[in-house]
Amino acid sequence: MTGLEPFLLEAAKGLTGLVIKAGWEMANIPIDKPVKQLIFRASQQYVRSYTERHGILKVLGMREPIPLGSVYVAVQCLDNATLRGYESIEGLEQAYRESKRRQFGVREPSKQPGLTIANQKQYLMVLGGPGMGKSTFLRKMGLEALKGRRKEGFHHACLPVFVELKLFRAGEIDIQSAIAHEFATCGFPDHERFTNTMLEQGRLLILLDGLDEVPTDRMSDAITKIQDFVDLHDKNRFIASCRVAAYRHNFRRFTDVAIADFDDDQIQAFIANWFHSQPKLGQECWEKLTSAEYAAAKELTHTPLLLTLACLLYQRAGQFPTNRATLYERALRVLLEEWAAEKELPRDSFYKGLDTKRKELMLSEIAYEAFKEDRLFLSKREVVEQIERSLKDMLPDEKFIDGAAVLRSIEVQHGVLVERAEGIYSFSHLTLQEFLTAQHIVEDHRQVEQLVVDYLSDERWREVFLLLAGLKKADDLLVKMQQQAQTYLTPKLQELLRWADWITTGSEGNYDPVAKRAAAIYFTRARARARARALGLARALNLDRAFALALNLDRALALDLDHDLNLDRDLNLDLNLDRTLDLDLARALNLAKIFKNVNFKSLVAKLEVLRARFSNRKLSGEEALNLAKDIQKLWFDALHLNPELVNLSEAEVETLTTYLNANLLLVECRQSAVRVSTAVWEAIEAQMLRA
Repeated sequence: MTGLEPFLLEAAKGLTGLVIKAGWEMANIPIDKPVKQLIFRASQQYVRSYTERHGILKVLGMREPIPLGSVYVAVQCLDNATLRGYESIEGLEQAYRESKRRQFGVREPSKQPGLTIANQKQYLMVLGGPGMGKSTFLRKMGLEALKGRRKEGFHHACLPVFVELKLFRAGEIDIQSAIAHEFATCGFPDHERFTNTMLEQGRLLILLDGLDEVPTDRMSDAITKIQDFVDLHDKNRFIASCRVAAYRHNFRRFTDVAIADFDDDQIQAFIANWFHSQPKLGQECWEKLTSAEYAAAKELTHTPLLLTLACLLYQRAGQFPTNRATLYERALRVLLEEWAAEKELPRDSFYKGLDTKRKELMLSEIAYEAFKEDRLFLSKREVVEQIERSLKDMLPDEKFIDGAAVLRSIEVQHGVLVERAEGIYSFSHLTLQEFLTAQHIVEDHRQVEQLVVDYLSDERWREVFLLLAGLKKADDLLVKMQQQAQTYLTPKLQELLRWADWITTGSEGNYDPVAKRAAAIYFTRARARARARALGLARALNLDRAFALALNLDRALALDLDHDLNLDRDLNLDLNLDRTLDLDLARALNLAKIFKNVNFKSLVAKLEVLRARFSNRKLSGEEALNLAKDIQKLWFDALHLNPELVNLSEAEVETLTTYLNANLLLVECRQSAVRVSTAVWEAIEAQMLRA
């Protein structure tokens, strides 16, 4: 049972009527009741056979097949002109950076629903990378045709025939015989005459799947045979599919379109369909993907195949892998090995020994060299030269390395490298480039050390650091990150950290000491902002990263403080609200007990005196300013905090932000790490946020 049976009878009735009319009545061939019954049974079998073979989804080790219609999301297509909209590396780089997204695709392409285009175009070539859903789209169009002509579905009364072009790897390429075989298998009477008649009447929707799966040495013959067949039977409708990298021949008559990456609406719809029986789990999956933490993982899910992988992993474990490197490694393995195996693609093996591991090493070198130079797009010549350099070292017995042939093989079979414009390549996903970059670095101790020195403060390398932590034991990496972070501190910032350490060490609050220090630094933000407002300064200290650190280090402390204070919901508080917030802040800190030697009861009493004195008065500008200064002095005195420690220059603010970012990344790397020794992490925590 596939779950597709409910429409079997209705589809068979409609198909019977189409077959009788086109195959017998319009051909002026007499038909009696027994033949009609035979046609009905054959139609039933044909619908059943099509739905059982082409109306299910079973990929990536799924235990059971699922109905295609239960998860299918309507695809969007781009025209070829949109795909080739940029003709230079500089243009592609500029377009990517202006988009401010992680995706390499065109920002606002002119997309059309695939079904709309299939209805409009009699001859359609559907292009796309591996796992983009080309075959699925063709199969779905066949299912739509089986439902009969419908306003909201397929507009043409056609009998769909799905032809897998990979079946022509051996033997003669004979499309008509393949069609006749489909009809004969299901029991249509006089199947050869019936095939001829249906072709002559133009009543077939011929789905030619996988032109790229025809061996290279037979491609020219296959194209000629397909062209001739289309010309001979040009009343019929044709939809063909091919991987975009393998498509070098513009079919006469055919309109070329490419399946667009899934957008957020399509991703959400697919997840909802996948988890239709577990809607809560599906909603959790979607919310995880749309969180900042999983931005890189979400990038992969714009490809239907890798979205399917993400759903499978989430369904099995109820969560995504804690170690993000595990997810990306699995995605890379799908592209380099599993998908080609499931599709039974012919594997071009140019050189003995060019196995998956060596391909990974080669791709890692290309990824690292480009990422180091902040280049996402490379010329074909550069990529070919890098391939040849890598393979000469890996395969010393090979006298001649054809880098262009290897590039084409990787592009066609795996889709890890993609031609974005004529002669311009990039990795299919930025996430995969980052993962391969981390793989290149991870085994080289000197490169890891240099990475920390050069890029710890560079947000662009954040994902690489997180992946490195997940690829091997992370002790050395984390120690080096902490050592480098300490070099960012100026004398004034060191004094601020000494104050945070002194004011929290030995306090009664039952929280992690480093989280207390982070919270103390965070609360200097409130004082710095209030001081800036009181003095009329445009610049105020922003320490959001300190709160993020507290949240990561001790969630209980961060949540307690956030709940008690409703922290900083509006950065433009007026003076009256500031006074109220000051009281709430003092009371919350008194309850949290993260500070020692601070008499919050006395502070609250003094603040209440000020509020009582001025609450019913309309203050002049000078009076309001003086009141704000009085409030600040009370706070600074109570906290034993030198006001100059939060009076930072723009450069010092930037440096403190960099320092806090580095420590936050350090904590996140610990959370992503495959393994960290307890002693090492305890030593790191003991020194974190200390001068």
